[in-house]
Amino acid sequence: MLDSVDPVGTAEYLARLGVRRMPPRTCPLDPGYDPESVLGHLRQSSHLMTSLKLSTAAWLIANEDSTRRKFSAARDHGVPTVTGGTPFEVAVHQGMLPEYLDVCASLGATRVECARGFTEPQLAPEEVVRMTRERGLGLDVELGGKHSGAFTPETVDALVEEGRRWRAAGVHFLVIEARESAQNVGLFDVKGSLGVAAAERFVEEFGFDALLFEAPNKPSQFALLDHFGPEVQLSNVRLEELLRVEIYRRALHADAFAKPSLRFADAVQDSP
Repeated sequence: MLDSVDPVGTAEYLARLGVRRMPPRTCPLDPGYDPESVLGHLRQSSHLMTSLKLSTAAWLIANEDSTRRKFSAARDHGVPTVTGGTPFEVAVHQGMLPEYLDVCASLGATRVECARGFTEPQLAPEEVVRMTRERGLGLDVELGGKHSGAFTPETVDALVEEGRRWRAAGVHFLVIEARESAQNVGLFDVKGSLGVAAAERFVEEFGFDALLFEAPNKPSQFALLDHFGPEVQLSNVRLEELLRVEIYRRALHADAFAKPSLRFADAVQDSP
């Protein structure tokens, strides 16, 4: 018969196990789930979210009360929110960026994402930052096109220079494009393999804290974590995949346990 012992909570158990503690490093994506599902994920995993992205334009055509509930629930759980880049591009193309930013502010968004993934708007970083700040909004900027294929060295050089301008203007995150496929786009080639040299160039230039790497599927998520370790920040992870990413980040996943970049410390034993 086992001796009576005090119960151990999950946080204490993980600490004894040697699992590293870390701040949130993932921005999960809501592509249009119902508010109850989003609220359930916030209750379960808000402590793992650096922010919550309401992606696509789904939040614009959904029932407005439902959209407001999502923004409000995230705020109540201390999670910043950001709207996806597609509606930003459409607003700019239609000459309605001020109105779009007004809508984002009125709904309670924390930040908006500026993208140039399928249009070619002429945007001055300082002007866009000014417009968002006037409305109490922050700004993320997406680097890379949705239809221009995997990055070449020349593309990376141009994007690094572009990123410098946006960072100097005061943007929050630089978001590295990967769409929904992470294949033949951005850092990923036609087979979905990570372009290590390009990824390292962005990290060397801007550091982990300024970057969000879009990682929409398991291969892209694991590849970035395998190469860079737990400090890399990931975006466009679907809400239902967030916990899988975070156990991999902590080497609690079978495929991550032996990875040198992720391995946690030896167990901490209680003194006799």
